[in-house]
Amino acid sequence: MRRSRLTAYLISTLLAVGFALTGAATAQASTSAAGGYVALGDSYSSGVGAGSYISSSGSCNRSTNAYPYLWNAAHAPASFAFNACSGATTDDVLANQLGSLNSATGLVSLSIGGNDAGFADVMTTCVLNSDSTCLSRINTARSYVASTLPGKLDAVYSAIRSKAPSARVVVIGYPRFYKLGTTCIGLSETKRSAINDAADYMDNAIAQRAAAHGFVFGDVRTTFSGHEICSGNSWLHSVNWLDIGTSYHPTAAGQSGGYLPVLTNNA
Repeated sequence: MRRSRLTAYLISTLLAVGFALTGAATAQASTSAAGGYVALGDSYSSGVGAGSYISSSGSCNRSTNAYPYLWNAAHAPASFAFNACSGATTDDVLANQLGSLNSATGLVSLSIGGNDAGFADVMTTCVLNSDSTCLSRINTARSYVASTLPGKLDAVYSAIRSKAPSARVVVIGYPRFYKLGTTCIGLSETKRSAINDAADYMDNAIAQRAAAHGFVFGDVRTTFSGHEICSGNSWLHSVNWLDIGTSYHPTAAGQSGGYLPVLTNNA
């Protein structure tokens, strides 16, 4: 009899704890969806490389396969503003993307910083030039990330908080581009390793500034692990000479499998 009562007590306690945890998670998700959702940022958030572009978005190349569009479809927030744009820098976000933010905004997502640091030029240099030239260009980008990018990010983050004081802000980083230690046609292992290290350097800088503003950093390096270029199951485009703008951007699978879970888990 005592054993039965103890078992019943333990079961009821576990069920109560489970209900409380489930209720808390549901409440958090509902809070984000109850307010409006505003998606800001660059091509990694607009969905360049994922296809199915919204014609009205023009050169911003916003995709229905991009993680903001997918999150909106799954959670039906009170409103949705898809403002991310291909090629955007921090200055572009400040000038063109913040108009949808207000006191009712419940969730903001953002990827920004890569274009400020010269991502496209880094990759072009590394594809077309020697190891030493590639590493030199990467070092220039790293110097920018160390000296100038933090202030640029602070300006964006402060503006977001000012315009959307109650929003949960998820700042999402960039993946490592290459799986190392494999036989792969294209860039040398030296270049691939340096590019990966630069991605880590960028993500660490972004994460530090996000934390300083009380924002959440969404790290996609884990979800993209095993799906880098040279992995055999890449969620990133390599160089595409027929559509150069998609190069080194997530595929539709990268948006749904790499980026969307990170936003969902942090929203």
